[in-house]
Amino acid sequence: MSKLLVSFLIFCNIALSNSIWNGQTTFNVLQFDAVGDGQTDDSEAFLKAWEALCGATEANDTGTPTLVVPAEKTFLLQAIKFSGPCKSNSVHVQILGKIVAPNTLHAWKECKEFWISFSEVTNLTINGTGEIEGHGKPWWSKARQLHHVAIHFYKCDYLQLSGLKHLDSPKAHITINNCNNVSVSNLHIIAPEDSPNTDGIDISMSTFVNIHNSTIGTGDDCIALNNGSSHINITSIVCGPGHGISVGSLGEDGAYETVEEVHVRNCTFNGTKNGARIKTWQGGSGYVKGISFENITLIEAKNPIIIDQYYCDKNGHNCKPSASAVNVSNVIYRGFQGTHANEEEAIIFDCSNTPGCQNVTMNQINITSTVDPGKNISAACKNVNGTFDPAVPCSLWAYLHP
Repeated sequence: MSKLLVSFLIFCNIALSNSIWNGQTTFNVLQFDAVGDGQTDDSEAFLKAWEALCGATEANDTGTPTLVVPAEKTFLLQAIKFSGPCKSNSVHVQILGKIVAPNTLHAWKECKEFWISFSEVTNLTINGTGEIEGHGKPWWSKARQLHHVAIHFYKCDYLQLSGLKHLDSPKAHITINNCNNVSVSNLHIIAPEDSPNTDGIDISMSTFVNIHNSTIGTGDDCIALNNGSSHINITSIVCGPGHGISVGSLGEDGAYETVEEVHVRNCTFNGTKNGARIKTWQGGSGYVKGISFENITLIEAKNPIIIDQYYCDKNGHNCKPSASAVNVSNVIYRGFQGTHANEEEAIIFDCSNTPGCQNVTMNQINITSTVDPGKNISAACKNVNGTFDPAVPCSLWAYLHP
C-alpha cells in the first residue's frame, strides 16, 4: 500500500510540474529559482528552465519558445550542458543580463572541456544585449591543466548567434563543431593580447557558416577554420589584437585534414600578429583549397599574408621536415591595403618541398611599412607558384627550410 502511495505521489508531482508550464512559451530563469546575485550557483535553475523550454511546443499565437536571462542580474554557472532535441521546431535563448563563470580555480566543482555547451539543438537562436564572462585569467598561467572552452555548439544545425559580448574565456570563446547553416553576427569578443589560446571563434566539421559584422580581439586567432570546415563566409570583421584569421592548423601528428571554400572579405586586421594566415604541420596530409582573402585593411599588422607549412607550436613536438604535407592550392589574395609593423617581408609563403603551394594568386596589394615607410615590400617565397602582383616581387627565401 505504501509503495502504491509513493508511486501515486511521484506521478502527481510530475503531472503537476508539467501542467504548470503547459501552453507557456516564455521561460524566465527567475521563475525556476535562479537568484542572479553573481554568487549563488544558478546552474540547476538554468537546467530546469531549459527542460521546460525544450519540452514546450511552438504555438501559432505565442511564437517560438524562449528562455529569458533577464537584465540587471548576474548569474553564476558551473559547467553546464543544454541538450536536445527539443519538441519545438525552433528555440530561442535571449540573454539580457550577465552570465559568469567561477572566478577562481578552486570554485569550479568539476573540470570539463566546455563551460557552457549546447548539443543537438536544431534552429537554436541565442541573442540579446547581455554578457558572458569567462573569468579566464586564473587559467591562463596553467598551461598543463584542462582549460574550459566558454561556449561549445555540437550538431546544432541552423544556429544563429548575435548581439552578445563575450569576455575573457579560459580558452576559446566559441567553438562550433558538426554544425551546418550557421549565422554569427554583431558579436564583441574580448580578451587581453597576452591571454594564451583564447581564440574568438573556432570552426570544425561544419559547413555553410556565415560570420559577419563582429569585433574580435583576443590572445590567439580571431577566427580559426579547422578540419572539416567548408563553405565559410567571413565578412566585415574587425580583428585585433590577436593572431589574425587562420586556416588551420592542419595535419598535426600526421593527420589527414581538409578545409575548402573559405572566403574572407572586407575585414580589418588592427595590430595583429598575423593577418590572413594558412598554417599546416609537416607530416600531415589532406588539402586546403578554394580560399580567398579580399578587400582587407591592415593597421600595423605584423605578418599581413602568410602561408606557413612548417607550423609548430613547440609544446613537446619534434617538428622535423617531412616528405608529406597538406596540399595548399587555389588561394587568392586581392585588394590588401594598409600598413605592416615589420621591417622584414610583409608577405611570407613558406611552403613545403612536396607538393608546395599551387595556384596562388596575389594582386592589388598596397602595403607599406610603419617602420620604414619608404621601403618597397616584397614577398619571401619558397616552393610556391601562381600569379603575383608586379608591385610585390616574389623572391626566394633561401634560408628557410632545406
